[in-house]
Amino acid sequence: MVTGVGSEAMNDSTNGHVPVLLWPFYAIWRLLTLILEIVGRLLCASLGIGLMIAGVTISLSIIGAPVGIPLAALGFLLLMRAIF
Repeated sequence: MVTGVGSEAMNDSTNGHVPVLLWPFYAIWRLLTLILEIVGRLLCASLGIGLMIAGVTISLSIIGAPVGIPLAALGFLLLMRAIF
């Protein structure tokens, strides 16, 4: 593939260079993404634990087992997603 001057992508995220004038905005953006990632993981973990508890509680009755076991499994998968 021949790369000329006009065929280069106009995206600076590929080489990691941020211009000096844009660095404060970049730093604020990175901080916001970090905060949202942490809040998302905590929310996912708490929702997973809650669904696991509800699934096990529903599964204690024989009639609710077909609903409780998949609910507990979904909670477990959400918890695993929050951890990893």
